[in-house]
Amino acid sequence: YEIRTYDIKPSKMKEFVEMANKYFHLRTAHSELVGIWSAELGAMNKVVHIWKYDNFAHRTAVRHALANDRDWQGKFISPVLPLIEKQHNEVAYLVPWCQLGKPLKEGGVYEWVTFQMKPGGPALWGEAFRAAINAHINTGYTKLIGVFHTEYGLLNTVHVMWWNESPDHRAAGRHSAHEDARVVAAVRDSVRFLASQQNVLLIPLQCSPLK
Repeated sequence: YEIRTYDIKPSKMKEFVEMANKYFHLRTAHSELVGIWSAELGAMNKVVHIWKYDNFAHRTAVRHALANDRDWQGKFISPVLPLIEKQHNEVAYLVPWCQLGKPLKEGGVYEWVTFQMKPGGPALWGEAFRAAINAHINTGYTKLIGVFHTEYGLLNTVHVMWWNESPDHRAAGRHSAHEDARVVAAVRDSVRFLASQQNVLLIPLQCSPLK
């Protein structure tokens, strides 16, 4: 999976979203889009999109085809490049114990949680991290969409995507989880390996397959 994050100029966010909704079908003709979201809380004027590839050769072929796609280059890339302040990409894999999930229904919100773990990789912190994730799943208040471990980008980074019906539903669930002894114990064990954590609330764009 390639995770691409764009920082959009504050005055151009509305224009970028409109262009994406209008022309992203040209991009998805080349490879599978998992989802595209705009940040609502925890970050501003930021767009996150996730692409799925069979392997690195597949990605290389797709990038080559896109560079030669006149419609994509002319209708989307050329007009939106002036709207973007910064681009960042990572290559990540779903962890072995997680399959890509789907929301229970359309219309909710996504929470994108980035954990920077201490060096050592899953051999060091994987078991404790998985236990903390499962403890939250077992509370039943939230739906796990995916757990992505970076291969290229900042290493020992794990992105976890959750789905909730609304920000208020998420807040109520978090409050209950913090009072659950099982969650507290699992998190306490996992944070021994944690360097930092960031949460962003994401809203899917109209063109996003995950809504």
